[in-house]
Amino acid sequence: MPEAALAEPEIQIDSYLAGPCLATMADDVRAGLTRFPKELPPKYFYDKRGSELFDRITTLPEYYPTRCERAILNRHSPAIVRATGIEELVELGSGSASKTRALLYAMAGAGTLRRYVPVDCSESVVERSAQELTAVYPGLEVHGLVGDFEEHLQHLPNGSRRLFVFLGGTIGNFHPAARADFLSLLRDLLGPEDHLLLGTDLVKDVGVLEAAYNDSEGVTADFNLNVLRAINRDLSGDFDLAGFEHVARFDAENSWIEMLLRARSNQTVTIEDAGLEVEFDAGEEMRTEISTKFTRDRLAVELEASGLELTELYTDPEELFALTLAAPRV
Repeated sequence: MPEAALAEPEIQIDSYLAGPCLATMADDVRAGLTRFPKELPPKYFYDKRGSELFDRITTLPEYYPTRCERAILNRHSPAIVRATGIEELVELGSGSASKTRALLYAMAGAGTLRRYVPVDCSESVVERSAQELTAVYPGLEVHGLVGDFEEHLQHLPNGSRRLFVFLGGTIGNFHPAARADFLSLLRDLLGPEDHLLLGTDLVKDVGVLEAAYNDSEGVTADFNLNVLRAINRDLSGDFDLAGFEHVARFDAENSWIEMLLRARSNQTVTIEDAGLEVEFDAGEEMRTEISTKFTRDRLAVELEASGLELTELYTDPEELFALTLAAPRV
């Protein structure tokens, strides 16, 4: 008898990035460089080169967040699955799903793994992870969404018993008002049996914090300057990268690390495709990223203000980083 044909993997990928992405970049850069102090959106770090640099950063001895978060996931994923009864994983900024595989493995072990919904701006990354995961977990449904998680979450498929996962401490890159809006948006997406899992960096010794963003190999400095490379390439800019230096410091008042680029001299930068000419004074600093550091109390207050309840905080033994589990407040 002929062998039965294997069922095709259940993969669906919807893309919402067909619009004028460079026009959006031009608008963002124009808005950031015409305000005071000047600022650039951190999402433009992550072109191909920037993503490779960030992957290197995650392996550096000074940079604790990634290894701590991975260790917490490896240790506590079974407990998270038991506590939530989840059947579906929705990952915002999924990348290759390397860290969330611990959760998927725990769900499969508990017999509850039904669907994975990766959200990422790279269609090739979503397609690759979908193929890999359906090969590992036959019968798994993957419904990918290619888009910006700040703009396109209304296109998520309906579901139930979902765990929304937002890792890497990325929630700390939002300014407080924007973070409150984003958490409220997530709350509106959650059903009564859904949960939210946030990767959240914790307040700690300032030396440890600042070392993580000022590595001895200079990889973070190169990563920071990469946003200028992206503008030069995509918007016909003429930033002189040698004219700027990387700065990262802890702002105790706001409880965040801020990354900046400091002009080494007076200079004029033209960005043709944004219709912009920008003056920089010697020593002027342009912010490229913030990374807020939290305490449990601050997390609980911010979640409550957005209609969420902190239900569990999982940390590494040194309490450097946390996974924060939340549920809709009744």
